[in-house]
Order: sequence, then structure tokens, then C-alpha cells
Amino acid sequence: MVDSRRDPVTAAALARLYDVDMLEDPGDLDLYLALAARTGGPVLELASGSGRLAVPLAEAGHDVTAVDLDTAMLDRLRARAKQAGAAVADRLNVVEADLVGLPALPGAKFRLAILGLNSVMLLESREAQRAAFETMARHLAPGGLAVVDAWLPAGEDLSRYDGRLSLEYCRVDPETGLVVTKLASARHQAGTGQVALTAIYDESGPGGSPIRWIRQDQLRLVDAEELREMAQSAGFAVEVVAGDYDLEPISAHDERAILVARRRGRLRSAGLL
Repeated sequence: MVDSRRDPVTAAALARLYDVDMLEDPGDLDLYLALAARTGGPVLELASGSGRLAVPLAEAGHDVTAVDLDTAMLDRLRARAKQAGAAVADRLNVVEADLVGLPALPGAKFRLAILGLNSVMLLESREAQRAAFETMARHLAPGGLAVVDAWLPAGEDLSRYDGRLSLEYCRVDPETGLVVTKLASARHQAGTGQVALTAIYDESGPGGSPIRWIRQDQLRLVDAEELREMAQSAGFAVEVVAGDYDLEPISAHDERAILVARRRGRLRSAGLL
């Protein structure tokens, strides 16, 4: 595999294919729209990707700062914002940077910070994951909310992460019209809590030879109690660790942990929280 950070063609293809992954809506947007309305914004999204959340939040009238390290993803975010109209694009501030150790951004403190849909798992160490909470605390106004969403694989899932290939999906990319077949392989390292993940995308059109793209990620699993502890150590008061996007308290059978935590202190505008 060519490292996508060094190959703009591969990086652009993988960013586009991420949007194909997201054609199956995870169902989290309504939660963030509700929390943004509750806090009043502005909103900080870390690991924003191609704008799946940031652009709709801006469309809803919120000022949004989107931070990501992937140039190709941010190119797609900008294009999505431009397509949504000048008013939406004007409410979006795009920052290409590493969220770990992100220096204080200029302007007003944020009232909502989002690290959505498994992005915390892309941080390969506990120290980096803890640093993500510190970044959110550093940028939030007192009383502001942080939200972190992580997948909780079941034991039987992890037992199958032995390197075997499995078919994830076969669907049409609406942007190119090509058929995308995705295969995935995962290998769980029980001692470290890490998962080496390989995704293989084959794209093909009528009568054409398939084009293959490969993405590799190193994930670090994190459980609900770790999320709670990292939030508290960064100066947050945990409001809830939920098991779904309706923010029902987590149970032993839930496959997700959604943490909502408040930076200690009060917002100046009474009644927002």
C-alpha cells in the first residue's frame, strides 16, 4: 500500500470511499444538532473528516470549526460546504492540524466539542486518547459540553479478528457510478487492546478492470469506564455515558459508548445548559 499521506491520488480516493462507507447512516447527526441547539454553539469538531457532521451543523445556523489532519478529507468538506451555499461556507472554519496538542484556536471559546463515530479509536495510545480530552477541555468554555462516541466490540467479534477477510458490502458510489466492493481484515492484539484493520476497496464499471485501493488503520479499543476516567482527569463532569444516540444509560449489551461531559464551571449566558 502507498501511504495516503504521501500520495494525493490515493488520499483523494480513500476520502471519497470513506463517504461511500457512510452511505449507511449511523444515526448520530440528530444528537449533535440537539446538543448544538442546547448549548447555542459555537461548535468544535475534532477529526471532522469530510464534513458529514460539520456541514449540517453549519446549515442549522451554528458556527463550526472543523479540525482534521487529512488534507483530502478537508478538501471534500470544503466542497460539500460550497455546494451547501455561501452562508454555510461562511459559518465553517476549516483547520488542518493534529487534534493531539492542538494549540488554542483564536476567537470565542466553544460550547460544544465533538469527537464522533469511533475517531477516538484512531488515536493509537491511551496517552493520545487522553490528550484528545485535554484538547477539548482547553477549547471549551466553562460549562461547555464534550461528546465522544466509541464502538464497543463484543467478545465474539474480537475472537473473529484473526486476520481473515470478510465482505463488508457491495454498493454503488453515487459520485462516480462505480460499483464498490469492500473487504476487510482485522487482527486483535489482546495484550495491547489494539486492532490492526485493513480495508480493501475494489471499484469497477461495466466491462472495466477493477481498481483497488487499500487503507490500513491501527485502532486502540477503549471501554466506557476508560472514557469516563479520561474525561474526569481532563476536568470534565460526566453527565452520562450512554449506549445509544437517544442517550439512554449504557447497559452491558450495548455496542456503543457515547460520553457527554461538561467542562467544570458555568457559561456566562444563563439557562443555556
